[in-house]
Amino acid sequence: MFSKVCGIGLLGVEGCLVHVEADVQEGLPAFVMVGALAPEVREAQDRVRTALKNAGFRFPPKKVTVNLSPADVHKSGTGFDLPIAAAVLGAYGALDWERLQDAVLIGELGLDGVVKPVRGILPMVVEAKNCGKELCYLPEENVREGQMIPGLRIVGIGHIRGLIEKVNGPAKPESADSSGAAAAVSADFPRDIYDIDYSDVCGQTLVKRATEVAVAGRHNLLLIGSAGTGKTMIAERIPTIMPSCTMEEMLEISKIYSICGLLPKEQPFMTRRPFRCPHHSSTAQALTGGGKTPLPGEMSLASGGVLFLDELPEFSRNAIELLRQPLESHRIILSRVSGRYEFPADFMLVAAANPCPCGYYPDRNRCHCSEEQIRRYIGKISKPILDRIDICTEAAPVDFADLRGRRKEETSAEIRERVERVRGVQKERFAGREIRFNSQMSGEDIRLFCRLDREEEAFFREVYRRKGMSARAYSKILKVARTIADLDGAEQIGHSHLCEAIGYRSPEEKYWQTAGGQDAGPRIRALRSGVAQRA
Repeated sequence: MFSKVCGIGLLGVEGCLVHVEADVQEGLPAFVMVGALAPEVREAQDRVRTALKNAGFRFPPKKVTVNLSPADVHKSGTGFDLPIAAAVLGAYGALDWERLQDAVLIGELGLDGVVKPVRGILPMVVEAKNCGKELCYLPEENVREGQMIPGLRIVGIGHIRGLIEKVNGPAKPESADSSGAAAAVSADFPRDIYDIDYSDVCGQTLVKRATEVAVAGRHNLLLIGSAGTGKTMIAERIPTIMPSCTMEEMLEISKIYSICGLLPKEQPFMTRRPFRCPHHSSTAQALTGGGKTPLPGEMSLASGGVLFLDELPEFSRNAIELLRQPLESHRIILSRVSGRYEFPADFMLVAAANPCPCGYYPDRNRCHCSEEQIRRYIGKISKPILDRIDICTEAAPVDFADLRGRRKEETSAEIRERVERVRGVQKERFAGREIRFNSQMSGEDIRLFCRLDREEEAFFREVYRRKGMSARAYSKILKVARTIADLDGAEQIGHSHLCEAIGYRSPEEKYWQTAGGQDAGPRIRALRSGVAQRA
């Protein structure tokens, strides 16, 4: 006999409908599985056979052939156990498989027939809905996650016998109500309540201003300065001034975390923007993702939020250079023998760096690094990477008066209100376009929305020539100036906006290169001499 049911596989961060076919014929007893199977899928034949036996099913020895179609698509994961078991039961006549044509089955089987949870339920259920399916049989522990997708009937299965009872029963199986489940979870877990706030940061007015500009226009940000100046403290509070996630953004973020098995059991939905802070010892593969069965890395886990690279020069040169393409294309493409996998990488990069190995340069009373050590250390951040960072600002040592002062600092809520207003301006500006933020403007968009008056044009031309800027640096400055003008509520980019945007690139000239691309050694010696004279 023949039977066919549907399962769902994963290709990158998207689901893929898979038809599981089973055929039982006379012949030498065998259990054969075909269809470009990963090892864990091929091992399903032993799990399924043993689970059915321990569940009390006794079938005559026959030749069983199971095919997972399409045969040219690589299948991985343990979620195919349940549809394989259902197809085999249907082929033996123990299950009415024709009643499963509008359903998908997902789940791993234990040897005792218990249905175990699997990762990646969200993208699987989304694919089931896109394929016109009406019913999803999921492990009981995954039901709440599956309910996040409205418009589908979700049925929890705890044991393989429960599946047979629900399918062969006279009535339709009772399903969990998924309507409004995502909204309920969002209400149960507030998105904008944090234990930290920008009012905790004393001083550093310029750095906080630069951070506000970066968040408002979704620009990449580099904080450089001596140790203990609050760079990490400021970066950790960036999510508190970012606008709340929309339902669409929460779904996209949650899909990535579902695939990696990182959704908490008590909250199967990501209601806040992610803030990922990988250690500087992380490998390139940990950042981009990969593995035998490729999974998303830190760049993908930070999509929709912030990727914070603390102590940036301590990362390997290879890991830093891997940022180049994702910062431009906002995606990561991994090519493997098993297929081509595409992961999102739409994050805001925030990096922090000390100017030297000991972290105290240019204070030569505390820093004893040689010029060569400083040049080699800071040189790990290459010019192409710097060009992809819109804003670079220096964190100066905090004065004692700022630490002990009674001045009331702005709260995150006050800053977020301004950020949300600017985001609203950008939403209206780019209505009908594929972009949403000033940082995403193309060359044509820059010419359209970043026009300069004659005086500003002449001023910028002279700065461009003297500093020997690249074309990418030119575009970055205009994008940042557009955001600064939006914060001021100005229709046109003015002289002050342009000067502030150019000033956000001055640390690059100070620590990496002088005008015209000369070596940074003379600038380092000049800074050292100036500090010594002041001392």
